[in-house]
Amino acid sequence: MRLLYNILFTIGFALSAPFYFLKMRRRGGWRSGFSQRFGHYDAKLKQALTNRRTLWFHAVSVGEVNLCTHLIHAIEPQLPNHKIVVSTTTSTGMSELKRRLPVHIAKIYYPIDRRKHVQRALGLFNPEAMIFVEAELWPNMLWGLQRRGIPYFLVNARISDRSFRGYRRAGFLFRKLFGGFAGVGVQSEADATRLRALGCRDEAVRVVGSLKFDSASVVNRTSLDVDALLRQIGVTDQIPVIVGGSTHAGEEVILAEIAARLRPKFPGLMLILVPRHQERGAEVGRDLKAAGVRALFRTELTAGRRCGPGEIDCLIVNTTGELRAFYERADVVFVGKSLTAEGGQNPIEPAALSKAIVFGPHMQNFPDIVPQFLAHDAAIQVRDAAGLEKVIGELLADADRRGEMGWRARSVVEKNQGGIEKTVEMIVQGLKR
Repeated sequence: MRLLYNILFTIGFALSAPFYFLKMRRRGGWRSGFSQRFGHYDAKLKQALTNRRTLWFHAVSVGEVNLCTHLIHAIEPQLPNHKIVVSTTTSTGMSELKRRLPVHIAKIYYPIDRRKHVQRALGLFNPEAMIFVEAELWPNMLWGLQRRGIPYFLVNARISDRSFRGYRRAGFLFRKLFGGFAGVGVQSEADATRLRALGCRDEAVRVVGSLKFDSASVVNRTSLDVDALLRQIGVTDQIPVIVGGSTHAGEEVILAEIAARLRPKFPGLMLILVPRHQERGAEVGRDLKAAGVRALFRTELTAGRRCGPGEIDCLIVNTTGELRAFYERADVVFVGKSLTAEGGQNPIEPAALSKAIVFGPHMQNFPDIVPQFLAHDAAIQVRDAAGLEKVIGELLADADRRGEMGWRARSVVEKNQGGIEKTVEMIVQGLKR
């Protein structure tokens, strides 16, 4: 079975490599640390790990990195003698790790799941345990951990319908791997049931809730003064602001058209768009220009660009790690990937900031979280662009309603906190066995 997997993986990787490397190039910053993806790490890192007890955390990209950094901050005081290594898959994830974590924590790229690359990495790090944030599970890595007797954990686990069906079909490959988890922290009882069905041991699975509730409430210090930036383009404190957070293709133009139709009623109305993938900034700019929208890039403000009141309709945030700062200035927040794409992005962060939140019909990635917001009238879900326009207009016209929604949203977040503490307890107890 392992031989077959490695043969098929090598063939699949060879076929997908052009797309894989093109995607890396488009995101930028791919040259730095490129050899780490093949299990090659520099001598300085090797020296730092010599004779050290190591914990290895893995966070795929930006969303998981955010959770991982808060988890690391919580676990470090309890395991002061351990050296922490944290890996990611994307260059944007690496940028966030470097921005959020101190220099004494080693930050690396996760090795491609070929046997020799994984063996090389495990031979160097020889971790006391490995912690996967959410779920990106590769067989060679898990086989390598099992072969070396290294306990491994899965935290903030959520198994979608699609993933559950896929893992069940590949049960001959994954069942024993799931059975090897020393601890699994899941978001809901439904996730716990599914993971047990996939092979996780009953005693290893704990329902701790979503760690996103804890991480969203932690204030991340930033030097970014959003109000000062907006004043550069004539947006005063009295001008209403719509923020489209983590938007996907098609949603930016829809929001821009909605803002244009609402602007006569709300003079100076400013739209701030924060695309989910920073590298889409240029594409978003072209789409808005074709739609007749007067847009400016966030990086142009850094360069000192200034505009008078009413000269700019939309600000495109083509930088990373600043979404929360722009959420703080929002009167209404639209959560992206919910109108023209499926899955939805995280509604918890604006909720923790007491914002009035709106999202589209496609929020499948948050099946246990979204119903809580809706049940407490802490967010509004719309069916289409027409519904989105109607709701945004109503919210902009009613400050009291926005305030009540924001208060209820924050209450939902506060009621669901404590997951990080429970997760740290699970990992520390697992290491003592």
